[in-house]
Amino acid sequence: MEQPQQHLQMKFGVSGAAETGHCGPDAYDQAIQLGQEIAKSGAIIVSGATTGFPMWSAMGAKQAGGFSLGFSPATCEKEHIEGYNLPIEHMDVIVYTGFGYPGRDLIFTRSVDAMFFGCGRIGTIHEFTIAFEDQKPIGVLQGAWETDEVIKDILANGHRPNDRIVFDSDPKALVERVVELVNKDTITRAQMHFEKVG
Repeated sequence: MEQPQQHLQMKFGVSGAAETGHCGPDAYDQAIQLGQEIAKSGAIIVSGATTGFPMWSAMGAKQAGGFSLGFSPATCEKEHIEGYNLPIEHMDVIVYTGFGYPGRDLIFTRSVDAMFFGCGRIGTIHEFTIAFEDQKPIGVLQGAWETDEVIKDILANGHRPNDRIVFDSDPKALVERVVELVNKDTITRAQMHFEKVG
């Protein structure tokens, strides 16, 4: 059976807290399972090449035989490790953006087909708002943390409907639902191409 070409693989970003003290006791297991389900779906897992929830998700993806791509705020590996104190473990490839955290967030979220959000802080919310503005399919993992409620509050007070955001407490179900959203985008893009050509 012919292997899918790398550029045709889905790329799923995972955003979450690098410092996880507020995330609750289930965050590690939920992050691991989310990463595993992303890998099982055939997608590449993409993260901010950081610690905490995103790293745990990358660990899960690697456990399930997946490919892990990270976008670093640093200009090089030395700055990534010594300046930002970020890990290189569980990454197959790290792209050193050199744009600090805000610039890294933009490049990271723009480089994926969909975003997943777990327990997080202000950086996670920043990545959520970028993905929202870019109309990316979004999966919000509900858990014993407040991030999902913060996102719901932003949506309720943002006065802009969005049917491309799904919430679920089950990582497997969440990934399946986001895959459906991404597949709809793929079909739409293909239809648009054929309409222009035909």
